[in-house]
Amino acid sequence: MANPYFRNLPNFEYVNRTDDGRNISDYTAVKNLFKKGKLREDILENLTLFEKYSIIGDDRPDNVAYEVYGDPTLDWVILTANNIINVYNEWPMTQASFDTYVFEKYLGNYTLLYNGIHHYESQEVKNSQGVVLFPKGLKVSSTQTLSYYDYYEDRQETVNLAVPVTNYEYEEKLNNDKRNIFILKSGYLNVVFDDLEEMMAYKEGSTQYVSETLKRADNIRLYK
Repeated sequence: MANPYFRNLPNFEYVNRTDDGRNISDYTAVKNLFKKGKLREDILENLTLFEKYSIIGDDRPDNVAYEVYGDPTLDWVILTANNIINVYNEWPMTQASFDTYVFEKYLGNYTLLYNGIHHYESQEVKNSQGVVLFPKGLKVSSTQTLSYYDYYEDRQETVNLAVPVTNYEYEEKLNNDKRNIFILKSGYLNVVFDDLEEMMAYKEGSTQYVSETLKRADNIRLYK
């Protein structure tokens, strides 16, 4: 199936500067990759139109699109729904890429990577009745403690909150956090397709307009 995103991309005619351009007025039509499609703000802001999704393993955007829509060419819907522009930085790395990345970042020092402490986070603290007194996952100092009186047990308690987070665990969490994305429900795909078609069309009267699907660059060679 043809990718609907690229199918809707309009053309732009550039002056032909290749050997087959025999005349100074020859043009070559190319897809206008600078024309960007996106989801409407009212769609992006309506969370009821989306479902939470967790990227598994080394899945790419096209794998996810096939899994949820049955069509790998809808990978652009996955990306635009999550405002992802740079896949290399905003999509979770494959395991092989991640291993290479952390190895290079920590200069091949496995001791620093696996045993070096990046920071400390709090452990969850509950009283004897299961009431949370301190949440898990907050950054704390290495000596942070919590003292409280448990009225149900009639005793004073002091808990060491700090749990070390290694450099590897920190980098792994950053990568895994990117796995949590939103998926536009399939029932709204046609709305997005209609919006894309309208969004990609050139408007009459705009600069260099030829038609809804074509603009033409100025030929500066004609004015020399």
